[in-house]
Amino acid sequence: MHIQDSHWTSASAVASGGAVGATAGNGRGDSSRTTPLRVDAQRNLEHVLRAAREVFGELGYGAPMEDVARRARVGVGTVYRRFPSKDVLVRRIAEEETSRLTDQARSALGQEDEPWSALSRFLRTSVASGAGRLLPPQVLRVGVADEGAEGSLFDEARVPQQRTQPGTGELRLVPEESAGSLGSVVDDAGAAALLEVVGQLVDRARAAGQLRPDVSVSDVLLVIATAAPSLPDAAQQAAASARLLDILLEGLRSRPL
Repeated sequence: MHIQDSHWTSASAVASGGAVGATAGNGRGDSSRTTPLRVDAQRNLEHVLRAAREVFGELGYGAPMEDVARRARVGVGTVYRRFPSKDVLVRRIAEEETSRLTDQARSALGQEDEPWSALSRFLRTSVASGAGRLLPPQVLRVGVADEGAEGSLFDEARVPQQRTQPGTGELRLVPEESAGSLGSVVDDAGAAALLEVVGQLVDRARAAGQLRPDVSVSDVLLVIATAAPSLPDAAQQAAASARLLDILLEGLRSRPL
């Protein structure tokens, strides 16, 4: 796309941090000093990020940059000045969402002593925040596909898979080359942190006999994705999410023999 090419240099300078290295007044670049974004530029960046979350949440990460620009009410060139490619924007949103889910899981672990209450609190908080609509494919591939499987629902993921090692229940990152990935949607450290803390929630509930023994970390993350439908009416969406999550939680609980 010619717009993307024309803005590559300037966008690369600002996509990551919202500040541009420069020495005021003399025109010389200086990596040791930064100038904050102007108020209007910062406002545009916030509009773009908000619009990206909405558009990707409704249409998935395959939605075009033009839709993001339209929702943000800025020109597509403005989007590319902040993010030189769609992959950069997707990575930003996915990493923020993964970090937010990790914080929610840690909060549930720290504030709830009872294992089932901690797990259900995490699920309710995450679903209510709409997190499931922005879960990166890398995380959703946890334990889903078999080695070498074709036609997986998540074949479009461009990141290493996480899978459960047979017989151990432990998570591992599949090397990028073996997963046939084309790039990283969210960094491995962020994904691993999320998987580790959700794994603690799952292990505690399972050990307490409150969670079905066959429920995995991937099942819990898929519940978050499944219970977050995108509906045009906000009230209907909230009610549908709450109702669906109640049903899914009942399916996760263990039943006395």
